[in-house]
This record gives sequence, C-alpha cells and structure tokens, in this order.
Amino acid sequence: MLKIEPLPHKDKDGNIILNRYSGRLTGGDNPAAEAMLYGAGIKNESDMKNKPQVGIAAVWWEGNPCNMHLNDLGKIVKQGVEEADMIGWQYSTVGVSDASTMGNLGMRYSLPSRELIADSIESTTMAQWHDGNISIPGCDKNMPGTLMAMARFNRPAIMIYGGTIKPGYSTRLKEPILVSSTLEVLGSVLANGKYGQEDLEEVVRHACPGPGACGGMFTANTMSTAAEALGMSLPGSSSAPAESATKHRECLSAGKYLKVLLEKDIKPRDIMTPAAFENALVITMALGGSTNSVLHLLAIAYTADVHLTMDDFQRVSDKIPFIADLKPSGKYVMEDLYNIGGVPAVMKMLLAAGLMDGSILTVTGKTLAENVKDAPSLAQDQVIVRPLDNPIKKTGHLRILKGNLAPKGCVAKITGKEGTHFVGEARVYDSEQELLDEFYQGLVRPGKKIVICIRYEGPKGGPGMPEMLKASSVIMGAGFGKDIALITDGRYSGASHGFIIGHICPEAMEGGPIAVLKTGDMIEIDSEKNTINILDVTDEELQARFSDWTPPKPSITRGSLAKYAKLVSDSSKGCVTDAELF
Repeated sequence: MLKIEPLPHKDKDGNIILNRYSGRLTGGDNPAAEAMLYGAGIKNESDMKNKPQVGIAAVWWEGNPCNMHLNDLGKIVKQGVEEADMIGWQYSTVGVSDASTMGNLGMRYSLPSRELIADSIESTTMAQWHDGNISIPGCDKNMPGTLMAMARFNRPAIMIYGGTIKPGYSTRLKEPILVSSTLEVLGSVLANGKYGQEDLEEVVRHACPGPGACGGMFTANTMSTAAEALGMSLPGSSSAPAESATKHRECLSAGKYLKVLLEKDIKPRDIMTPAAFENALVITMALGGSTNSVLHLLAIAYTADVHLTMDDFQRVSDKIPFIADLKPSGKYVMEDLYNIGGVPAVMKMLLAAGLMDGSILTVTGKTLAENVKDAPSLAQDQVIVRPLDNPIKKTGHLRILKGNLAPKGCVAKITGKEGTHFVGEARVYDSEQELLDEFYQGLVRPGKKIVICIRYEGPKGGPGMPEMLKASSVIMGAGFGKDIALITDGRYSGASHGFIIGHICPEAMEGGPIAVLKTGDMIEIDSEKNTINILDVTDEELQARFSDWTPPKPSITRGSLAKYAKLVSDSSKGCVTDAELF
C-alpha cells in the first residue's frame, strides 16, 4: 500500500486541519492539479486551500435494482457534504448483478467484482488525495468491496447501504415474492410440480417492484447488517428500505458525521477492531445471514490487519442462537424487520443480553451502545425476531465442517429445518451446468438420499467461485429438499436454503479430496459434530485415486478472470488477491 504522509492533525496554533491529504495537493507546487480542481467546480482560493475533499463513491449502474438508485442517493450525500462545509466529488465503481448472472457464465465475475470495487475506490481516493470517503453500495459484493477499500486507505470513511427492496406480490401464488422465488417456481415447473409456466411468467414479472437489494436475509442485507455491527455505517442503515424517507435522511446526514470523523481523526481501522468483528459475527448468526459472510468478513478482517479465521465463526455459532424468521428459510423480509425497529432494535436486545460489545467505536464518533440507546425495543407481540430463550435454533445456522472431504474446512448453512445430520450416496458433477442439464431432462429424481457434488467451481476452478443458487433453488422448488444435500467447492447465494455446504477447501482445481470423489461414494454430513466425510474410503485409497488424477487445464487464460485465478487465495482465507499471502 502506497504510504502518503498527511499534514499534522493540528497546526502550530492548535487548530484542527481537516484537509490533511488534499492539502498536500493544493498547498504545494501542483498548479496543474489546482487548475483541474478549479475547472471541476471549486469556487475560490479559500475553498481550495482549506476545505476537505470527500470522495462519494456510488456502486451505481442502471441495469440492476440493487444499484439503479445509488447515483441519486449520492447526490443527496453530496448535498449534505457541502452543507457541512466540505467539497464532495461523486464517482462510480463497477458492479455485477448476482441475480442476473445466477446460473450462467456471468456469475464467474461476481466475486472478483469485490476486488475491482475495492481497487477502484482505493485508486480514486489515493490518486486524488481525498481526505475522506463516503461509499454507497447496493448488491452483494458491493459492501465488502467498499469496506476493504476503506481498510486499505484508512482515512475517515462511512458506508451507506443503498437499502432493501420492497417485496413483490404474486396474485397467482397469493403471497409476497422476491427474485429468488423465480428460481424456486422454475424448479416446480421442471418437476411438473405445484406451479406451471404461467405462474412462472407472472412471478418473473412482479418479483422486483423497484429499487433496492434483494429483500431477505440474503448476502446484501447480511453484509449491510454486519457493516452496521462493525460500526462502519450509521444506525439503521442496514434495515432502512431503499425508497424510505429514513434512507434519504441518512444520506443527508452523512456529511456532518464524516466531518466529526475528520475532526476526531477517527479512521476505519480504529473502528474495525477484533471486538467489532466479533459483533459482526454475532449479528450474522442471530439473524441467519448468508454463507458469503464467511468469505467477506475474512477478507475485510485480513485487509484491516485483524486476525480472523473460519474457526471463529464456529466458536460464535456455538454460543449465539438463531432467532430471526427471515427469508430464505423463514417467512419475513428486511422491510418487515425495519417496521418493528430494524437492526438497532435487535442489537439493543443483544447488547442487553451481553452478547455484543457496546463499547466499540462507530462512524458517529460514539459507541455502539450510545447509538442504540434511544432505539425502540422490539415489541413483545412481534413474531419476526424470537426471544433469546425461545429461538428457532439454539445455536447459529452457519457451521464450519472439516473432515477427509474438506481438510481445510467448508461452510454449511443449517437452520435446523433440514435436520442436522445427512448420509447419502454421492452423485458427482464437474460443473453446475452438468447438473442443471440432467435436471432439465428429468434425470435428477431421488429415490433415496443423495448428496449432489458440484466441483471445479472454486475460486481458481470456476474461476471466480460462482454461486449455486439456481441449483439449490430448483431442488427446493421441485420438492426434493429432504432427499438431496448439495455440496460444492463453489458458493451459495444468501437466498439459498436447504441442506447446503459450500466453500469446500482445498477446491478440486487445487487437488483437494473433492477432486477424486466418485459417484456412489457414501458421504456423511454432521452439523453437530461439525464433520463432513467420505465413508468407507481410507486415506490410502484417496491417495491412490490421485495417482489417476491430473488437474484440468484452466478454462480461461486471458483477461480479468485469468488474473483473478492466478492471484486469488483459497476460500479459507477469504479469497483475497493480496500478494502478501503468497
């Protein structure tokens, strides 16, 4: 990371210097830079020399409901920054729609986009000498991308979540729907089940009624909630809907809070401490967050120089009950949670029970406990968040499993509705598409317990570690959830549910045991003992199988995916692309 020495926090007279970085650019021998800044809109020499410059990074583009409104939110943020007597510069980063790319080759670009977002915000902040940053993410990989950038440049910064979408409504299904509903109805259609083609067409038309990220406790809402628990976003940011007046007020207020951070010289790494990451893990377990949180929190922690491992997720999962009846495994959506007090109300309850650390610093300049002190308490008669003494599941839903199939670990999402133990016969596929092709042909109809294995979909093998939401959804939609477990060295969407295990490490492309798994092998998955094993196959037999195995040639040898495959770490380290790991 390029080291740039800022101006002192105070001048010789004791006055706080707010433009500690931009002042290096505008206060020295950089006439071309000053000319460009005047051309961009700075009005006079006093503003040039004295006002802090704030980058406002929206992960904006028009082709995705999660991101389509973020430029408009950025304009409100800019207004608030200017009202706080600072200069705001808006810009955009790249974005990938996880829903649009699900189940097709475009999904290979989803996880790598996290690194591109971090790279682009880091590049703009550092190159343009911004004194602070306000980033506005929307879709799944956006939140960790912005937080990783903040941990890198480590200047005062705030993350504003773009907000959750309103649920759609299907008159044919007679129930609220989300984008994930389209894939589950597709599964039913393919299996000649409850729903038909006309049902599918109506669900597709009404699943996404406007702007905002997918409404369940999927990856976007999981990571925004984790960011709020980390202290990196303003109170209520993670649960305020995209089109709400609350979200508008949050954007307008961000400037004044960033100025507080500049005045107090509070930086992201002052906030993203080990205790803050512990809080993020606690809220993730309590609300039933996405398996992707494991990858992303590991990556953010690594970037912030905080030691966090997969074992920490298991440790927290063992002590935190799963209490939220939220989709995908439950009934309700984030807007419903917002209507009963939102994430601040949940954190207030967890703080009162001693399960979260209220002393951590946040982007308000206050502690987490101070932030939620005046938040409403959860009403006694609400049914979305269960009492801690009457949870949906006594321990967390995310389980870190290890065994001869995953020596370095894997991530299971077990809410308890699927059971906690599964033994079945392996059916092996070398890609998600292989499985889907057979499913569409009616060849996947379990007459007994089976464990479907999708391999060569890891960070290097995919490349890009694509999500398997299409596979998991058609299985659930077809009604096979009790008879099929799904395992992969790829990932799952936060919208996935069922007996699913991902992130198997080492991956097949790297010569992990999953590479030599055979159709017909018996597999045992035990989420109470936290194990995943190939049964009746000795270590010697596994080694013998490798004598007949050679890694396949990379499918992509040029472009951004080839670079990603070359640089990316394994999933146990969060799939970061930092050269220090190698």
